[in-house]
Amino acid sequence: MVGITSYGAYIPWYRIDRKVIYSAMGWLNPATFMAGEKAVANYDEDSITMAVAASMDCLSGIDRNTIDGVYFASVTFPYKERQNAGIIATALDLRPDIKTADFAGSTKSGTTALLAAYDAIKAGSAKNILVCASECRVGKPGSPQEEAYGDAAAAFLLGEDDVIANFQGSHSISYDFVDRWMADFDKFDRPTEDRWVRDEGYNKFIPEAFTGLAKKYNLNPGDIAKASYPCLYVRDHATIGKRLGFDPNQVQEHLLGTIGDSGTAYPLILLVAALEDAKPKDNLIVASWGNGSDALLFQATEKISDIEGKRKGVKKNLASKNMLTNYTKYASFRNVISVDMGTRAETGIPWDQKPLSWRHRKEILGLVGSRCKKCGTPQFPAQRVCANPNCKAIDEMEPYSFSDKKGHVFTYTEDHLGFTPSPPAIYGMIDFDGGGRNEFEVTYCEPGGLKVGMPVEMRLRRKFIDERRGTYFYFWKAVPIRE
Repeated sequence: MVGITSYGAYIPWYRIDRKVIYSAMGWLNPATFMAGEKAVANYDEDSITMAVAASMDCLSGIDRNTIDGVYFASVTFPYKERQNAGIIATALDLRPDIKTADFAGSTKSGTTALLAAYDAIKAGSAKNILVCASECRVGKPGSPQEEAYGDAAAAFLLGEDDVIANFQGSHSISYDFVDRWMADFDKFDRPTEDRWVRDEGYNKFIPEAFTGLAKKYNLNPGDIAKASYPCLYVRDHATIGKRLGFDPNQVQEHLLGTIGDSGTAYPLILLVAALEDAKPKDNLIVASWGNGSDALLFQATEKISDIEGKRKGVKKNLASKNMLTNYTKYASFRNVISVDMGTRAETGIPWDQKPLSWRHRKEILGLVGSRCKKCGTPQFPAQRVCANPNCKAIDEMEPYSFSDKKGHVFTYTEDHLGFTPSPPAIYGMIDFDGGGRNEFEVTYCEPGGLKVGMPVEMRLRRKFIDERRGTYFYFWKAVPIRE
């Protein structure tokens, strides 16, 4: 039977208390609107880098050569014309003969991508498909969206072997209900009146999807262990569960006060959280929202315990955080306010050399180096000659991925002169576990926070945006491990 074989999640390290936003804008009081905090992507993160992080969590310990496809869902794609899923597949160093597809246009496209992956595997055109949803939405300053939107990503591997949650069925509804929209020329999305969205939108569509699923598969409320669904307001979340006949302990926590509304990733994040606590034979329902709704039914298998504690998932990501206390810094991360970068930032790096980027795509996007087949010495970047002075073999190399390798800081420096949106710029010489050494920029690290010997892991990040040529440049940075 086709189902979920693995899951992963990513929540940015930075969070901001909604009171900080309120104190800067003085408009929507979180005490009456939405209390708590929300997750904030760093200045070098976007929907692609977060999707890669969630996917790496999902694929931990799994042979990446078994992946037959990557489906990526988001309403905040960095590129309108360039396949974003293809960038993710390259960053994960997957085979080139796979299916890749972007799912966009609606915040329910994450569950739509899950259904499409199921259909492809059921039809026999693929065996294992990675589905990821990621969101980095920018709310207009002073708007309810600025306080509500949170950044996050989730990933699932679907297949037929070692299934931890069988897919049992689904029910979908589609309406051209305009709650929020964004045209090509818009920087921020445009919402309709909140009460209209609540009363005529998700308060009706989510229950309709749930009841349609229950009727189709003869389900009663008592048959469900956890029901997960997105919501824009906390009070509405409880109301929907009560209307559907669920006890409070059957409804998955909404996470609005810890992450925020993460768009396409929101229902998938909730599903990851439900799977983290699921027991064998538990029935789990997840529903999405956006121009209708998809409701999906899963049943946990005996193998659900095999993955327990082996993924960062939602719990470990939520436990690791650093609070932003400055609204201006948060706004600069979002490019809401212009920042003078100074003359030191005016470099002449040829970011537009597409042929060079293509030839070295595995090194740049996949962090793939080489390993000597004779002595086993790994090195980055890839070389023809072995770096081991006792070997020095020539043309005896094989590809070797560093993206999933952990390492330790050998030495480091803090640059307080060069421009970075989050000063200072920190660089470290990283010794990889298993061999290999190179210098990398270190992110998610405060001044004085890096130490010699500190364990680190690698994360794909956005290094540069060339707005003149409409190009995003991605490379890998080191991140301290805080587990």
